[in-house]
This record gives sequence, C-alpha cells and structure tokens, in this order.
Amino acid sequence: MLNGGSSSGKSSIARCLQNLLPGAWLTFGADTLVDAMPARLRAGGEGIGFDSGGAVVTGDEFRRLDHAWAQGVAAVVRAGVPVVVDEVFLGGPRSQARWRDALTGLEVLWVAVRCDPDIAAAREAARGDRETGMARLQAELVHRGVEYDLEVDTGGSGAEECARTIAARVTG
Repeated sequence: MLNGGSSSGKSSIARCLQNLLPGAWLTFGADTLVDAMPARLRAGGEGIGFDSGGAVVTGDEFRRLDHAWAQGVAAVVRAGVPVVVDEVFLGGPRSQARWRDALTGLEVLWVAVRCDPDIAAAREAARGDRETGMARLQAELVHRGVEYDLEVDTGGSGAEECARTIAARVTG
C-alpha cells in the first residue's frame, strides 16, 4: 500500500515494483477509481471535485464507490493476485482504517511515499493534468496520523531506488 500526495511519485514506484517483484503484480490507484467513474461524478457534487485551492472534495456517492472499490481490490488479492495500491489517504487515519478493514487477514506493507511540497508542486505544474495547489496541499496532509512499516522519499531518491527499497522488504 503506497500512500502519498498527488505528484509524489507513487505511480512511478508502482510501475517499477511491477518489474522488480517476482510474479505478476497488478497496480490499482486512486486514479483508477476516478477514471472508472461516470464523468458526471468527476465534476463534484455527489462524486469528486476540487475547490479553488486544489483541495479534493468528495460526496456520498464517491465514498460509497470508494468503499466498494477497496473491497474489490481486496477480493483480487484474496483470489491470489498480488497488488500494489497507489492511494491518497485524504482522510488520514480514517482512510487507512477503511483499507485495514477491507484488507483484514491479508499481508500488507504500509509505505509512506513522501516528497517535498516544492518538488511535488513543480511536478504537478510540469504534468499539467492536476489541479494547481493539490500536490502542495496533500504533501503532508495525507500522512498525518497514518502508521507505516516503511517510508521512502522521492524528493531525494528516484522511483527506481525507492522501489528497490520497498521490494527488498516485500521479498526479504
């Protein structure tokens, strides 16, 4: 379980892990769920949207889908397929508790993917596909109150190096 703010490098690490870990690992991320939702739910209201400062705002229907999605990812793992989850714990410990409940009885490595807010904001600007301000806002917010087994920092290390650190824990 990779948790970090927008543009922190989670998706890049997940792709590297697929190459480093033995067997076939699937990756699912917060963007996987959002991309699968009907367009009308990606415009705020009952779905997911953004305020003028880049903060993510979610409605009841998004939360219902998000809960079901976590259960579905857990079902994939229970079916014997290893998964790397690329997540953004907007609710901090509440988000982690939701995933802990979904993943009950499964072996999970909880990984903080940290990135300096200035570096994340620069990545966000270069990408051009994120709400301005989201990366800076989430850089520390998503980690408050969350418990981890391992932390990596993509501001000081590349995705490949971070993935090697994580893979060593998974296979060690």
